Parts: sequence; C-alpha cells; structure tokens
Amino acid sequence: MEGYIRFADDLSAWFGKVFAWCIIVMAFGIGYEVVVRYAFTAPTPWAFDLSYMLYGTLFMMAGAYTLSRDGHVRGDFIYRLWQPRTQAGVELVLYFLFFFPGVLALVFAGWKYSARSWRYFEVSSNSPAGIPIFQLKSVIVAAGILLFIQGIAQVFRCVICLRTGEWLRAEEDVEETEKVLMQAQTLDVLKHGSEAIDIPSGYSPDINRKDDQ
Repeated sequence: MEGYIRFADDLSAWFGKVFAWCIIVMAFGIGYEVVVRYAFTAPTPWAFDLSYMLYGTLFMMAGAYTLSRDGHVRGDFIYRLWQPRTQAGVELVLYFLFFFPGVLALVFAGWKYSARSWRYFEVSSNSPAGIPIFQLKSVIVAAGILLFIQGIAQVFRCVICLRTGEWLRAEEDVEETEKVLMQAQTLDVLKHGSEAIDIPSGYSPDINRKDDQ
C-alpha cells in the first residue's frame, strides 16, 4: 500500500506542478490585455477565453495534488479534535459514500461532454475569436482520473492509520513564505540572542515543529 501511495503522490505532484505554469501564462496574457486595452484602445478578442480556459485547467488538474497534500477544505475545528484513528475511520466512510461516486460521475459525464465536443471541434461562443475549446473538455476526464487514482491512495492512508494510529503524510515539497521567514528569524535569534529580533510571546523556537494537521 505504501508503494502505491508514493506512486500516486508523485503522479499527482508531477501534474500539479506542470499545470501550475498555467498561472504564469495567464498572468502575461491578462497583463498584455490590460496594456493594449487601456493604453492603446485595442482590446484583444481572446483575453476572456484565455483566462477561463487556463484558470479552469489549473484548478482541475491541481485537484489531485491538493488532495495528496491534504489541502482541501474540511471542518478542521471539529476534525482536529479527534484521534487519528477516528479521523481515518470517518474519512474512509466518506470516501466511499461521497468521493468516489462524485469522481466517477465527473469522469463519465466529462467523457460524454468531451466526446461530443471533439466530434464537431467545438469553439468558444464567448468571444469573436472562436478559440477551440474541445480540448478543454478533455481536462474534465483527465482530472477525474487523477482524482480517482489519488483517492485510492487516500483510502490506503486511512487503512494504515487505522492499523498504526498515525497518518502517513506526503513528502513536503513546498513551504509557505511565512513559515520560511519565521524559520529564518528563529535561526537569527539562536545565533545572536533574543535581542536581535522581537519574538511574539509564546512562540517556540523549535524549527522542526510541524503544524497540527
């Protein structure tokens, strides 16, 4: 099970990081649109299509990666009060009751919409540019398959937690800027003393501490 979990995590991370570049392309495209629209009064016919296509693709294809890193929204104010085995048991039931039926519905419905769109090479009706969007419908199917693969890995995580009482977490590959800055400040304090920087009361200098999951 652990081997499959690592495989699913790596697969989700690869797709998530590749499609994360969509945000860069979208930023340049929208920036260009703003400049030519307001500086030269020459708006592009494709800016709106570009924004929703790239944002939608990024949102969909990063879903499995976010799931592998436990980044989706949940009622943490209740969930984090439970013991790990209770968390795992509840998650295991919810995966089979809601997650897998929803993801399978996404895949099958997406396949129908995608196949129909590919048959007549659908183009966007939201702008005069007529940008092809049939390939965008395929993203629905791809995202659903990735979520299904990652969902199986999450089920295995629940099973392992029920056995051991501990969660098998994904490897950390990114850190929030705030956490990096706090670690740098802590190291500075350890080197130069508490006078070097103002430390919030109650802050622990343990740089290896992980936030509660």
